[in-house]
Amino acid sequence: MEELRLGTVEARFADIIWSREPIPSGELVKICEKELGWKKSTTYTMLKRLCDRGIFQNESGIVSSLMTKEEYGAAQSEKFVEDTFEGSLPAFLAAFTTRKKLSKTEIEEIRHMIDSFGEEE
Repeated sequence: MEELRLGTVEARFADIIWSREPIPSGELVKICEKELGWKKSTTYTMLKRLCDRGIFQNESGIVSSLMTKEEYGAAQSEKFVEDTFEGSLPAFLAAFTTRKKLSKTEIEEIRHMIDSFGEEE
């Protein structure tokens, strides 16, 4: 999972793709030149790096994601909870709520998620 972690510049690049996909690679080059100040070679190097990590693909000059932004965020969250709280979501929530109190709306949203996604015994 470590290979999925994106640095700041990689995350900006990924957001460009996620917000415009599917996108022709030539158009991606133009956008990255304008928004990031990159040369064509820089864009293709970064694209290859993220394709090698299994986040994006470049098929016949069309760039698209293999993992949505939401799936990427979920994978990163799982990794964080696993590494920091030995995989315990209750331990994460306990730590989180010691510094930030949850609103009634947030508590209800969490209850709804637990009810809808909880495992049946």
